[in-house]
Amino acid sequence: MRAMLTLLSSSSSSSSLVLFSKKLFLLPKPSLTLSFFSRNTTTMSINLQSHAFAGNPIRSKTPKSTDPFSPNSALDSLKTQLLDNTLLQQPPSPDFKVLPFRKGRPLASSIPGEMTPSWHLGWISLPDCRNFLEKSGVQLSEDSLVYLGSRSEDDVVYWAIDVSSEAGLVPELGSKQFCFVELRTLMVATDWADERAMGELAIAGNARALLEWHNLSRFCGVCGAKTVPMEAGRRKQCSNVLCNKRIYPRVDPVVIMLVIDRENDRALLSRQSRFVPRMWSCLAGFIEPGESLEEAVRRETWEETGIEVGDVIYHSSQPWPVGPSSMPCQLMVGFFAYAKSLEINVDKEELEDAQWHSREDVKRALTFAEYKKAQRTAAEKVEQMCKGVEKGQSLAADFNVESGELATMFIPGPFAIAHHLISSWVHQDVAPNGVQVRTDQSSSSISNL
Repeated sequence: MRAMLTLLSSSSSSSSLVLFSKKLFLLPKPSLTLSFFSRNTTTMSINLQSHAFAGNPIRSKTPKSTDPFSPNSALDSLKTQLLDNTLLQQPPSPDFKVLPFRKGRPLASSIPGEMTPSWHLGWISLPDCRNFLEKSGVQLSEDSLVYLGSRSEDDVVYWAIDVSSEAGLVPELGSKQFCFVELRTLMVATDWADERAMGELAIAGNARALLEWHNLSRFCGVCGAKTVPMEAGRRKQCSNVLCNKRIYPRVDPVVIMLVIDRENDRALLSRQSRFVPRMWSCLAGFIEPGESLEEAVRRETWEETGIEVGDVIYHSSQPWPVGPSSMPCQLMVGFFAYAKSLEINVDKEELEDAQWHSREDVKRALTFAEYKKAQRTAAEKVEQMCKGVEKGQSLAADFNVESGELATMFIPGPFAIAHHLISSWVHQDVAPNGVQVRTDQSSSSISNL
């Protein structure tokens, strides 16, 4: 059994913040509903079109091979531009934008906002990328760039590059108020009601996953020979012609589940020793070979807590590229799981604790956790870093009750699929057929998942 190494799976690419009355609303199936209470206990809901790191705006579909924006066509154009210095001095078509990464951190910048600063990705032009690297004594080649996607309407193709070994770039880019920022920090700093910001977060997540996978797959796992990038970095191939193995980006599937006690209206939440104080979340675990998703939910729940699970209902899924570099991208698959037994027997090697929590207790945790305050703090931290004045501030300290005292418990923020599993249960009664019927009349929206 492997316990999940990264449990705060993220969520929420959202487009609008709406204040509802006590009226019932039917939301379309692809949407997720986040509900929480403001100070006057009015329920607020966000209609989430997709989770964080999903909904990448530059890779919704892959162009045909003959299209100038396809990976192979863009790579041919890239080779031409790198070989011909005169082309780099003229506006190319399509235009190329490059996103540098250093040790898993994307380049970012920040601009002041009316309420809080707003971060954005630090895209640089192909000529600038080439000049920056040449100052460090590095020759830019097509094999060092990874295709991310395109916007044909803007005549732009996007690439990523890993510059971890080029320490000289840090002061060079810092002088232009760019900074390499942890993706997790950007995740917390992102306003989940800002569609543009959520799109950039998804792009950065996809780029990090691809670059980390490239770093892990430098050699063939069959014969040990070096691998070479193919299809503009979207896959790799063994350089040994006798082997010639094709290697594709790695995805690690993980089940994450909210275990529910129907009879007593409770949910099972757990803590790991590495969690920040007072944080509780869902159970989760990796899927094993030859195992279905439902089987993984039941096995992990039994192994970690001794609870036997019956019905398993799918909720939603989320790519999670902010785990350890050894797992470039986890795919979190979220479920509601209904308990058949109630006695908890915690596996102390996997969990610090697991407890049943009533709907009201969890609702209070959602009420008190000041997620927007944490988002503002992280956004300000990014701004400070881009100005070269990084502060060592703990974001966990911002999850406080409104009186200024510490909340007794809180759950992962709206960037996490765990948050949406828990929030959906708190405000809606999830029937065995997967249809959510709201029973809490103080809340305001209903969705079929």
